[in-house]
Amino acid sequence: MTSKLEQKETPQANGAVLPVVPGERLASPERAEPAEFLGPDGTGVEVVVLESRANAKGVREEDALLENGSQSNESDDTSTDRGPEPASPLKETSFSIGLQVLFPFLLAGFGTVAAGMVLDIVQHWDVFKYVTEVFILVPALLGLKGNLEMTLASRLSTAANIGQMDTPKELWKMITGNMALIQVQATVVGFLASIAAVVFGWIPDGHFSIDHAVLLCASSVATAFIASLVLGMIMIGVIIGSRKMGINPDNVATPIAASLGDLITLALLSGISWGLYKELESKAYVNLLVCAFFISLLPIWIVIAKRNSATREVLYSGWEPVIIAMAISSVGGLILDRTVSDPNFAGMAVFTPVINGVGGNLVAVQASRISTYLHMSGVPGDSPETAPRKCPSPCSTFFSSDVNSRSARVLFLLVVPGHLVFLYTISSMQGGHTTLTLIFIVFYMTAALLQVLILLYIADWMVHWMWGRDLDPDNFSIPYLTALGDLIGTGLLALSFHILWLIGDRDSDVGD
Repeated sequence: MTSKLEQKETPQANGAVLPVVPGERLASPERAEPAEFLGPDGTGVEVVVLESRANAKGVREEDALLENGSQSNESDDTSTDRGPEPASPLKETSFSIGLQVLFPFLLAGFGTVAAGMVLDIVQHWDVFKYVTEVFILVPALLGLKGNLEMTLASRLSTAANIGQMDTPKELWKMITGNMALIQVQATVVGFLASIAAVVFGWIPDGHFSIDHAVLLCASSVATAFIASLVLGMIMIGVIIGSRKMGINPDNVATPIAASLGDLITLALLSGISWGLYKELESKAYVNLLVCAFFISLLPIWIVIAKRNSATREVLYSGWEPVIIAMAISSVGGLILDRTVSDPNFAGMAVFTPVINGVGGNLVAVQASRISTYLHMSGVPGDSPETAPRKCPSPCSTFFSSDVNSRSARVLFLLVVPGHLVFLYTISSMQGGHTTLTLIFIVFYMTAALLQVLILLYIADWMVHWMWGRDLDPDNFSIPYLTALGDLIGTGLLALSFHILWLIGDRDSDVGD
């Protein structure tokens, strides 16, 4: 009796399925072997052979197919084990991208304007006057908010777009794991940011105070923890709501993450540091207790994050970007501390959160979009169509026909009208006591345009570079980009104010 193995109906990506007739030999471009196989009763057996053609990794699959063919019919049917087909890249026009980004961008911008107004007021508080290292914490903690919440928004936007949050079980799993993860990261990086502020404040002056160090630690950890908790919950609600409304979360989640983020974080830092500063004279131990309380919660969040497969890997490997980003932002904070301390540049405080926030928001949108586009094409490191670009040209970044270049143009064109609206708002509210002269607007806009231009170009290179090295850009790119936005924005703004002061633009009342 002749036994016959059934042919699989599933198309094979590596070659064709060919029957072998008893007594014939198999002719193959790569090898030819005898096809005279005998069954237990001595009769011929018809077998299924896969035409040999090495796959992308150089692996041949004929032997595995023959081995599987000897098993039961249930193992032959692999159609039920196949994952869902990858989603198609989103088809969006420049108008649809701009329309979806515009409102969240303006909302985020007004949030940074409000943060700038708050910083302009609190810079005269005693805690900012006598513990000037708090200024170093400002870009570090605002950047940390961007690093964690925007990374969370990018990660959840990608998960939502590729169908990993469609069921209540998957949704709850993503929420609990990611919330625990950002609490761990916020506590640790907030503690490290306070150490960086102490070091950067001590090096120029050579003065160290243990009471001020504990105050900075308690203020930084408490601010980072509470802000991440509040903003994380807001992010989850935004992404779920945008999916139900048919809006791409990549276009709205990251700007909304920053709309209230700067204001909430700066308000918390100012209020907490002011309250703890008041306790230094009579109850200095309160600062130590606050710091110890939030650090003692770390084991709980670590256990929750480790139990979730969606965040376990990030818990182990996601520290490098946020820590390096914190250090980069702290350098920007040092520039802010040195600049605001100079009476000639006191008006800079109100503009710093605005230029940094706008640049960080726009580049985060672009990085999130590119990352989602790559995820729709494959997995990190395995997609030849999205191979990393060693050095993309500015033309390919801003003037090509693909959707990512189109979104880069849209985001860049939002810079000037957006900043004009924000500058008018600051001026009408008499923020920083600054009069908007033509030369001031020209220098400010030049700094803002140059910042966003550099960031969008770096994002195009960095996201593809990380993808090609098997790193998920959702977890690694945004911390670097937002931190670079803080450093570049603060540096260019300080340079603009310095040039204005040198050329004697007294009409702008920059130093008043």
